[in-house]
Amino acid sequence: MSAVRVALRVARRSAWRSRGRSALIMVMIGLPVLVITALLTLAETMQVTPREGLVATLGTADVHLSQAPEGTVLQQDPTGGNWSTGDDGATAPRPGAAEVAALLGPGTRLLPFNTGMLRLGTEPVDALETDLRDPLTRGMLTLSEGRLPSAREVAVTPALGLRPGDLLRPSGAAPLTVVGVVEHPHQPSLRKVVGPDLPLAPDELWSPREYGDGWLADTAKPVSWTDVPALNAAGLFVTSRTMITDSSWSPVRDPAATVQYTVGIGAMVIMVVLVTVLLAGPAFAVGLRRRRRELAEIAAQGGSAGQLRTIVLADGLVLGAPATLVATALGIAAGVLGAPVLARWGGQAGPPGVPWPPVLCVAALGLLTGLVAALVPAVQAARQNTATVLAGRAPTAPDRRGWPLLGATLVLAGLGATVVARRQPGSVWVLSSAVLVLLGLVALTPWLVRQTGRPAARLRLPLRVAVRDAVRHRSRTASAVAAVMAVTATVVAVGIGTHSEYMDRRNAYTSARPAGMLAIWAGTINDATWKKLRAEAARQLPGVPLATGYQARNADNRRYALRYTVRWNGIRTRRTAAIGDQALLRLLQGRHDPRAAAALASGKAVVFDAAALRNGRLALRASSTSGPPRRLEVPAVLATPADEHQGGALLPRALVEQAGFSTTESQLYAMHRLPAGSRLWRDLHKVTPRVTVASEEGYRNTPDPGLWGWLVGALVLVVGGTLAATRLAAADTRPERATMAAIGAPPGTLRMVVAGQALYISGLGALVGLVAGAVTGVALSRPMTTHGAGDPATIAVPWPFVVAVVVGLPVLATAAALITRTRPPLARRPL
Repeated sequence: MSAVRVALRVARRSAWRSRGRSALIMVMIGLPVLVITALLTLAETMQVTPREGLVATLGTADVHLSQAPEGTVLQQDPTGGNWSTGDDGATAPRPGAAEVAALLGPGTRLLPFNTGMLRLGTEPVDALETDLRDPLTRGMLTLSEGRLPSAREVAVTPALGLRPGDLLRPSGAAPLTVVGVVEHPHQPSLRKVVGPDLPLAPDELWSPREYGDGWLADTAKPVSWTDVPALNAAGLFVTSRTMITDSSWSPVRDPAATVQYTVGIGAMVIMVVLVTVLLAGPAFAVGLRRRRRELAEIAAQGGSAGQLRTIVLADGLVLGAPATLVATALGIAAGVLGAPVLARWGGQAGPPGVPWPPVLCVAALGLLTGLVAALVPAVQAARQNTATVLAGRAPTAPDRRGWPLLGATLVLAGLGATVVARRQPGSVWVLSSAVLVLLGLVALTPWLVRQTGRPAARLRLPLRVAVRDAVRHRSRTASAVAAVMAVTATVVAVGIGTHSEYMDRRNAYTSARPAGMLAIWAGTINDATWKKLRAEAARQLPGVPLATGYQARNADNRRYALRYTVRWNGIRTRRTAAIGDQALLRLLQGRHDPRAAAALASGKAVVFDAAALRNGRLALRASSTSGPPRRLEVPAVLATPADEHQGGALLPRALVEQAGFSTTESQLYAMHRLPAGSRLWRDLHKVTPRVTVASEEGYRNTPDPGLWGWLVGALVLVVGGTLAATRLAAADTRPERATMAAIGAPPGTLRMVVAGQALYISGLGALVGLVAGAVTGVALSRPMTTHGAGDPATIAVPWPFVVAVVVGLPVLATAAALITRTRPPLARRPL
């Protein structure tokens, strides 16, 4: 029988005898494989490729055409399907259905296909204006209840919670009857209304795949990339069945993005291997401690050092292979089953997909990790002194003198790389630099353990015994401390980066109205209807002061919006300037400002965005959905708004009228919060269906709950790794604890020794990990929160989260160690 088969048989029998330890090792090896495989499968299943979404995009049509706004230069890139727009100043007329049919050739049939928003009171809902009864739309939406809509009827998706027979009351239009419920094949959480004649809300926003007018077309010949330039020149964005299914072109990858992707994958692989090896290594060492005598007897009977290494490495193969196989299967199942569940909360899910090349690489990585985790115990088994082990004395391993120098070099190199990486776009470079820091700290950990043993003489007896034993067995302790350190550093870094991103988004929040302001406005209505609406609003809000807002119109009575663009927190933001008087100014400022009031009375604009002013002037763009745009500059002064995150501008009526516009009342504003269940909109809707009621609630988003998911993951890894190392320490200190019990030490003292080991390992690892994670987190916050040159980074520390990781996890690990069985068996003490 070969030596390898013998080693595998010995490893199998040893694993079966120590089933608890074997299960622990398999969990430590399989958990990262399961998580990564599940994430890869989940991402693949939730990513719907153009080919997979072909029916949902086109139905049975040959092409979808979307009309770009007038004056837009449209260019689609066949190397990757990208598109870009730019305004060249020209205003070419938009083609009608007849011109589009002529461009596509004889035999073309067009079906209107318009996407936009439908306002239901204060809530905008995505809407699709098309006839679902037409064969061209077959497969885009599946009827699950009722029937398909005809004129003045709609179908809704299940997420809206409506059923056939319900009524929709869009603002400014007659009610619509719900006659059917339809489902999107890939987006179960989609909220959409579909009908052949919908009152879509006018909006300047255009996106070819989300908002805009267009057609589905059945053509006599395929529409290929060669036909796209002519259609783009006519202002039509093209999505063609032939373009999607054509395999003659492939996307051109950005070389810089490819390099970042490769570096990111490499850093992730190193981190997974590092953490898994450090976690599983102590568990393998437990087996080595228990099998020292067995291996020594094999060596005494003629076993070579290589054969001893093979026996221990076989443990990694015997335990790593089934752990990897089971974890891979569970990960694939979790990814496939989890995609539809997550899609109901948002996103999309396609047919089940498994990215086999990366999944198989992860499985191979898990198997390799098992062998690497067993490598250090295997080397120790080959070097152990047979006579020392057979005599019952614990072997000692000398320190490696070059490791502290190597560790310090790697840490300094990693810190230098981090300083450079934080200036680069993308966070992958910072994370890659952090890997160098962690590798250096792993090499420094044995030296740190030895240094922390010096002040142990000042501790109480149980802690003193625990620390001195940990220092004496540095090879076992350093592995566990390094594992806790790596996990803590990763979680703290991600926590700081994620929280900084959240705070940056919160700081980026802005509105043109202060929190608590109620706004009421209507569409195109006559003066008599407006007077009735205003009177009804005053009746519904007794005692609430109402300020009036105005609307600009040109000589042809077309509505115009006066807008400007400003950078807020590094992001370009477009605002609409309000038109009003002193009453509205007091609401926007929350107080009376004599300087701003005087400027408004003198015919100047009052601006709340400092970056929008240039030499005392405000540049505005007057735009309309039915008229040519205009550009104008007006005198302005800067003022302080009511809220910190408030922007916007207020224009006096006289200034707008000097620019050639007329002004009419169209809005009402009040500082008033509507109570729950308010019927204000319903009562105003009886006056005119074109009314809209909006209330500014301020920033409403909550911190990312996934941050605490990282805490749960850290809890499993830190506590699991600490308890594995504590069990190893308990096995090593069994003779010492037996001596302490023999001389009268109570059980509480023995438990405190074991708990002291857990506190020492988790506490030291958490403190070192805090320092490393804080450095990486601060560096990570820059690429995650900056939006261009000159934009300062946002750095925010989630203190409750950090305290829970750095303090809570060691306390929890210590508490878990306190309930570990510590009653020592009778032991023979060597003389």
